[in-house]
Amino acid sequence: MIDGFWDIALIGFAAQMIDGALGMAYGLTSTSLLLTLGYSPAAASAAVHLAETATTGASAASHHFARNVDWKMVRPLAISGALGGVAGASLLATGLGEHLAPLVSAYLVLMGGVILWKAFRAVPGIHPPRGVRRLGLAGGFVDAVGGGGWGPVVSGTLLASGGSARQMIGSSCAAEFFVTSAITVAFAGHLGLSEFGMAALALVVGGLPAAPFAAIAVRYAPRRALMVLVGLLIIVLGVRGVWQAIG
Repeated sequence: MIDGFWDIALIGFAAQMIDGALGMAYGLTSTSLLLTLGYSPAAASAAVHLAETATTGASAASHHFARNVDWKMVRPLAISGALGGVAGASLLATGLGEHLAPLVSAYLVLMGGVILWKAFRAVPGIHPPRGVRRLGLAGGFVDAVGGGGWGPVVSGTLLASGGSARQMIGSSCAAEFFVTSAITVAFAGHLGLSEFGMAALALVVGGLPAAPFAAIAVRYAPRRALMVLVGLLIIVLGVRGVWQAIG
């Protein structure tokens, strides 16, 4: 068993609670930990996505049974997200994808501000978001390149459209399972599985028990409070990314 196995498992639990309840940050949180332990960006992203084939599957099932998922939205998100994710994984495996980090971080700061503005509107609009396929393509690409980011980009943008908070988050989490599976296959083809398999197992051990609790939390959480938390989280992640890029 690798050094720090249970430390990684604990981070997996916390990250899955955040991701399942707010629709984001599992990959970003887990990838940051693996980078501090000496994993390369490509290996860290690959380990996280291998773990997410289990955790996102559990999250998708939990959101489905909690009636948080609009499957008509999931289909285009999943297909386009898988295509973007495979492209991003292939780019990261060459070492070129890291140069996109500042642009992604700046986008997150902008989207976090939009979500906070939406949270305090008197009457939120409930309508299907536009450009779902383009959003999935961008979200999958960013998720693979950054070792996470599907939630901030996709869930954040869906929430900013003014749709039902629990359905936007639940649908995003359901689509993420298919996107993550495609990214994992792409990384396995480029890198193999031997150098990050145990780290992925630790993340799964920690993440699986958290999924049902997170789905219940998002179903009953007040919409405004949920969106404020999401908006603030996205801004913090974005500012942190910009600071690291310019530092």
